[in-house]
Amino acid sequence: MTTDTTETFTPKFEATAWGSIAIDEHGRKLSWVRGQTIEQGAPPLLTQTLGQMLREVVERYPQRDCIVDVYADVSFTYERFYNRVLRLASALVRQGLRKGDRVAIWSTNRWEWIIVQWACHLVGLILVNINPAYRQSELNYVLEKSGTKVVFAAPRFKDSDYRSMLNEARKQRGVNVEHVIYFGSADWFDAMHGEIDDLSAHTSKLDADDAINIQFTSGTTGFPKGASLTHKNILNNGFFVAEHQNITHEDRVVVPVPFFHCFGMVMGTIGAFSHGATVIIPSPSFKARETLKAAQVSKATSLYGVPTMFIQELEEAHDHDEFGSPYKLDSLRTGVMAGTSCPSKTMRDVMTKFGMTEVTICYGMTETSPVSFQTRADSPEDKRVNTVGLIQPHLECKLVDASSDAPLGVGTQGEIWVRGYSVMKGYWEHEEKTAEAITEDGWMRTGDLGTFDEQGYLSVTGRLKDMVIRGGENIYPREIEEFLFTHPDIVDAQVIGVPDEKYGEETMAWIILRDGADPITAEDIAEFAQGKLSRHKVPRYVYTVTSYPMTVSGKVRKIELREMAPRVLGWV
Repeated sequence: MTTDTTETFTPKFEATAWGSIAIDEHGRKLSWVRGQTIEQGAPPLLTQTLGQMLREVVERYPQRDCIVDVYADVSFTYERFYNRVLRLASALVRQGLRKGDRVAIWSTNRWEWIIVQWACHLVGLILVNINPAYRQSELNYVLEKSGTKVVFAAPRFKDSDYRSMLNEARKQRGVNVEHVIYFGSADWFDAMHGEIDDLSAHTSKLDADDAINIQFTSGTTGFPKGASLTHKNILNNGFFVAEHQNITHEDRVVVPVPFFHCFGMVMGTIGAFSHGATVIIPSPSFKARETLKAAQVSKATSLYGVPTMFIQELEEAHDHDEFGSPYKLDSLRTGVMAGTSCPSKTMRDVMTKFGMTEVTICYGMTETSPVSFQTRADSPEDKRVNTVGLIQPHLECKLVDASSDAPLGVGTQGEIWVRGYSVMKGYWEHEEKTAEAITEDGWMRTGDLGTFDEQGYLSVTGRLKDMVIRGGENIYPREIEEFLFTHPDIVDAQVIGVPDEKYGEETMAWIILRDGADPITAEDIAEFAQGKLSRHKVPRYVYTVTSYPMTVSGKVRKIELREMAPRVLGWV
């Protein structure tokens, strides 16, 4: 193994409890990290296809709950669920679909979504996940780019009429959708009750390295790119995320995060299914009240969410007492907080107020299937709330200088690079972008910044593109956001850079206040920050809102905040 410092130097490795650190020729520690090995106690990588794994779990736990859709009042045992999967897979094969053909799904969370997912996995069809919030141009693009032949869809979402939009898309040159099947329609009913065929001729041709999923990333500029993921990518990633929560077939996992995203589909569904656990669907789209009610009535043991979801749930539990104050969530013990930077205060509140003492933070990206780092239940508390944990088994990571790609030492901030089984095959039909993202020797450039400590815990300090340069000083919004969370009246905070004639850029904080709190000005924040935050990091502008522009997957759209800033500041 070699580092990138020179072409000839071969580093030494210093063993640690979490992996190993490379030592350069001057004795300096470089943050080249090797993931846990089988000898260190991690299970080996799974080699099955997703369909093979599902069959094994069904044979082991046929009568255990597989899905509980609280909103639809529908539940399935693994045996009954698998029966529906076989029927739908048979119907798709009878329609002429074969390994590698693309099948899209356009819907919010519902039990039907998961049946489509596993029917495609079973016979090697590539599932194309479409963001429920897409408008016409985005829909047209992903259908044409992916070469989708069949679409499963809900009739509508909020103000989007999916029927008319899909009809319009099918008129476009390059879109070759042959069939659209709407949930609840006669076509869907027929598929759910059709014959089960012998599918062995199709399943026997599958390999764990086959592409099985296209995840279109929610890019901030231009059209989204489709990350092509394999059985091996997403089965192992879901499995290991669940392993680090100590998930078993006894667990019941509430998944309010969108299924169209890796968080819901991989970490949620595949993670639970790989252990014979139960997936609880609280509602089609996220509502704090419905999520907490579902966790209570289903006696959930695990709860997933992005930080903004947990913040709303904590507020809901504090403000309402219909089911007790707080909600009776004594069955919860673990879960996942991920999707964006996790405030340490929110993490602590979830552990204490919801009783989720084993909750984990996950960090990664769609292109890494998605999780690369995860906290552990037995790690020291400060590591569990202030870092994103340790490298996942069978993965590698290093931090590099963003301008030279040279590896950096422990404690030095650099861009996070990841390598291993989880890295995507590439962007679907986008070789140029793939080459930009993945190095020739397999490292995925994440675009995120972070630092390692001596024990191998990673702290994510921000995004390269979000960095604010004020008068030549680099300012990372994450640090300021963490500070603002310590203010007793601030529920959430997002920091961006705005243009400034003197310094080039200044910082602006968008804050959400607790109900009943007095207004907060920039002067108030400056007074609160005195002696606690460097002067040049204190936000020059403060603007109060009740919500942020969000992606459907729960991420704050900072690009939209930057676009809105000149207007709310009265500059235009």
